[in-house]
Amino acid sequence: MSKHIVLLPGDGIGPEIIDATQKVLIHLSNNFNHTFTFEKQAIGGSAIDLYGTPLPDQTVTACKAADAVLLGAVGGPKWDQNPSNLRPEKGLLGIRKTLDLYANLRPVKGFHALLSASPLKEEIIKDSDLLIVRELTSGLYFGTPSERIENGNAVIDTLYYQRYEMERIIDKAFQSAQIRRKKLTSVDKANVLESSKFWREIVEEKKLDYPDVEVHHELVDAAAMKLITNPGDFDVIVTENMFGDILSDEASVLTGSLGMLPSASLAENGVGLYEPAHGSAPDIAGKGIANPIATILSGAMLLRYSFGMESEAEAIEQAVDKTIALGYHTADLNINNGKCVTTNELTEMIIKHI
Repeated sequence: MSKHIVLLPGDGIGPEIIDATQKVLIHLSNNFNHTFTFEKQAIGGSAIDLYGTPLPDQTVTACKAADAVLLGAVGGPKWDQNPSNLRPEKGLLGIRKTLDLYANLRPVKGFHALLSASPLKEEIIKDSDLLIVRELTSGLYFGTPSERIENGNAVIDTLYYQRYEMERIIDKAFQSAQIRRKKLTSVDKANVLESSKFWREIVEEKKLDYPDVEVHHELVDAAAMKLITNPGDFDVIVTENMFGDILSDEASVLTGSLGMLPSASLAENGVGLYEPAHGSAPDIAGKGIANPIATILSGAMLLRYSFGMESEAEAIEQAVDKTIALGYHTADLNINNGKCVTTNELTEMIIKHI
């Protein structure tokens, strides 16, 4: 099978973790008799430096023509003083909106060898295995107006959703629950926000179409607490854009590091984009110590969701499991009696176990 993948290295450690994942994908394609071609394009701060915009037209064109897109990370203090329309993060938000990547899937599953790396007690997190399904293209991050008003003495942000935008992400969450443990937790703030009341109404309507899925509603503050005190009770969590952003980052402590969390951003019909859940980590960029695992696991999700290559995705995931179980890790992790290695060394160990 022949597939074309667009790589968006971005900023900070992005180029390093993208290069690591490309090596893994090339090795895997050779083992499974596939042909993967790759094309790099600019996004974020690096695109601002090269083209004066965080999302160049040529990047959008390339992504639309690709079979899948793999992104590193965007942002960094270098661009903090830019005008708001030139922030690197605008590139990420823009490509999500342009490709209509409405569904963000973030699996959170602990590695046995890394339980001690989490600040939480092992007995709390040992059975953690959940999927956060986050709406990605609407809500507070995209609503207008969003601006300073009254001569700069007040500010307004707009939370806007249409029914179909809520319906399709809720459907995706129900479908995800059906192939997992058939338990869905819908997170909102229905005791305060009109948008959340509407969200809860739609979940109640939709559950009639999925009678095999057990449905629970949680207010976002209660869900945040429960995610830390009893994460094993969750299977699939579905929520709107901002709540999902916050909860999925909070969930990173279950694995001990954001460097372990992959994600997939999917469209109804079209190219998917895959990226690690962590940021650009500019303080360690170029030092060869970045953790590539979240990006490599994002590559596995790319194979699964965009290419339908289940066996190939499992081969990568099992290779990561084996490598971690043997104690190999980068400096962001702490494995008892483990061996701290560089980005390239960890990548080669994963390749060895495919």
